Amino acid sequence: MPELKLPRIPDRTPVKLTVMVMPDLHLALTDYARIYADTYGREEPVAELIPAILSAFLDSDRGFVRAREALAREKSK
Repeated sequence: MPELKLPRIPDRTPVKLTVMVMPDLHLALTDYARIYADTYGREEPVAELIPAILSAFLDSDRGFVRAREALAREKSK
């Protein structure tokens, strides 16, 4: 098999999750969606914003990033 520069593309099949949130979190997410629309001039449903919010949170959590990297190193042994 030839060796390619492009690595194998990871699975990109979306996974649907169903979660229940408390009313105060729902209100905060609804407010976020409104502020997002005011800021960018484009309305997005809360359900479309949640994956981006979660990704931004996980990417900014340095402790999680370091622990995840260590976990990946451990898995590759």
